Amino acid sequence: MKLYLALITTCFLATASYAANIKLQNPSVNAKAPNFTAVNSYGKTIKLSDLIGSPVILEWTNHECPYVFRHYNENNMQSVQKIARDAGVIWLSIISSTPGDQGHVSPEKANALTDSRGASPSHVLLDESGEVGMLYGAKTTPHMYMIDANGILRYKGAIDDIGRGMQFFDASFAEAKNYVSSQIDELLTNQSLAINSTTAYGCSVKYKYD
Repeated sequence: MKLYLALITTCFLATASYAANIKLQNPSVNAKAPNFTAVNSYGKTIKLSDLIGSPVILEWTNHECPYVFRHYNENNMQSVQKIARDAGVIWLSIISSTPGDQGHVSPEKANALTDSRGASPSHVLLDESGEVGMLYGAKTTPHMYMIDANGILRYKGAIDDIGRGMQFFDASFAEAKNYVSSQIDELLTNQSLAINSTTAYGCSVKYKYD
């Protein structure tokens, strides 16, 4: 708990408004997911449109955020990734932190984090400009999006029902309802999900402020 308290003092919690230059979009669920192009941590260009035919999960992440840190430190995010990957889902971890801000990493650091944490994303996308994050309206780390094999956005929001604040650091992941892992089977049917939108919680995405 002391470790999480120390980390949370460095994290600006995502409830405040963004600056005027941060134009967050608000894509609709059960509608076409916005297409995007981004470069992964190995320098390969990834286009969402090229992935159509497989379901896709987007995870906004920041390794220095205490919420993200706990999810990975206790192997929760890795467990959800494995469930998704085993089901044939493409998992894209996206880092939208601007250079010089919390959570920004080099490609080499991104790969080292994946290895050291035993994570298994299909790709780690580096979104320094924040273009992809703003296109999806990503506000927090983590912030999750589920896209079916037809390219339809089926879910956006929190990874689970714990919520922000100190209760998060006392709560049990095993007892929480995980909105992502619990709905992967439904996602594979290319139909609407029972729960399609929740309020994401975590640290604010560290976009560039002009």
